[in-house]
Amino acid sequence: MPDQLPRLLVTAATGQLGRLVVESLLQTVPASHIVATARSAAAGAALAALGIEVRIADYDLPQTLQPAFTGIGRLLLISSSKLDGGRAAQHRNAINAAKSADVGQIVYTSLLHASTTPLGLAADHVETEAMLRDSGVPHVVLRNGWYTENTLASIPMALQYNALLGSAGDGRFSSAARADFAAAAAAVLTAPDDLSGRVYELAGDTSFTLTEFAAEITRQSGKAVIFKNLPKADFKGVLLGAGLPEPLAELLAGSDEGAAAGGLFDDSHQLSALIGRPTTPLAVSVAKALQGG
Repeated sequence: MPDQLPRLLVTAATGQLGRLVVESLLQTVPASHIVATARSAAAGAALAALGIEVRIADYDLPQTLQPAFTGIGRLLLISSSKLDGGRAAQHRNAINAAKSADVGQIVYTSLLHASTTPLGLAADHVETEAMLRDSGVPHVVLRNGWYTENTLASIPMALQYNALLGSAGDGRFSSAARADFAAAAAAVLTAPDDLSGRVYELAGDTSFTLTEFAAEITRQSGKAVIFKNLPKADFKGVLLGAGLPEPLAELLAGSDEGAAAGGLFDDSHQLSALIGRPTTPLAVSVAKALQGG
């Protein structure tokens, strides 16, 4: 990677996606070119040990953002994981700070087909994309689809009760591994060309229904698992009964409902084109999950 590569900043770098983006960047970028933000020095200690500069920043504390973003050429704004309101305000804080710090480009992780999707969680992303357009800061939008890991989390309960519960009906999930989406973010951050203005619809190369997912669990585990489709309210109740917090239960049940309406299907193959390889097959992800990986 040439010396003229701009400094790259990954927000929320200690989170599930952020850590993987940093790992992907380190495959081609010197650690000295990478800056990571974390909410505390302790949280960022593992990244600092890799030679990465860690800056303290919190989306809820605007005074921490501009100093953290100073001197950055390309910034990955990973969407907030706050599900109980306030995400758009957090994103506004980050965008305003990036503009004030003269960041060269913002790369934002949005939602697949954000402007047309039936998924209720799209509203914050649509608002954030509008903020980016209004900001005047050059930007790229990565509309991330469904992470396969979201569905893999249901495997232990499915094996325990011989049933996979959901409310997606015959809706198809064009999912990919979180590492695939991280590789896409790294590819855009390090692109030799200016990709500003691009909107990428990112999804897995192949799709599956929850019936097919249950069949894959059965095939690999040897234990019969069937898919039972439930009304959204009933599925949300099951998730709440399992101890999930209300916002997360609503997100998962609502995403299933959106998938039933086609909201998580995409066959454009933009993700594999961007990362230069096929996305991770469902069978590989299931095998890893069954092995405890």
